[in-house]
Amino acid sequence: MIYPKKLSSKKGDLIFKIFLISSFVLGILLFIINKLTTPDIPWATLTNAGIIYIWITVFYSIKKNTNIAGHVLIQAIAISLLTIFIDYKLGFEKWSINIAIPIIIIIANITMLILTIVSYKKYIKYAIYQLIIVLFSMIPVILIGENILENKVLSIVASSISISNLILTLILSAKDVKEAVIRKFHI
Repeated sequence: MIYPKKLSSKKGDLIFKIFLISSFVLGILLFIINKLTTPDIPWATLTNAGIIYIWITVFYSIKKNTNIAGHVLIQAIAISLLTIFIDYKLGFEKWSINIAIPIIIIIANITMLILTIVSYKKYIKYAIYQLIIVLFSMIPVILIGENILENKVLSIVASSISISNLILTLILSAKDVKEAVIRKFHI
């Protein structure tokens, strides 16, 4: 069997730097084109936000010993912030907080549930991240209480799935979760 050759760390760093510089130059070029052609429409800001999101993902993914649940959490937060930014730049129609964030929360929880089921002996590694996702999913509930959200059903479904997922994890690993919380928060 023939295996692909592994890049040396110098070549890998060089390629990484080339892509980083290319992204920066592309962002500036898009901004200039936007200002010269359609200054009333902020499309370059949106594409640059997408480029920044991609680099957040790349930097976090390259990090050694990345916990998959931590990656799910970072992705959920990053894409939520990106959708809010895009919504804001397009006139803040509130689709980001009414539709996008609840869907992101649901997908993050389904991913965490699959991780818990697939690696049932390692579910303790995911419990803290699930707790943070539950706290994150309470933001739409707070917005419902403040009458900011128009689509309350999707937010309630997302929060309910999040709480149910946490309860399932606690049932499966009550003793292990307690030990992890004590260890992580030094209680």
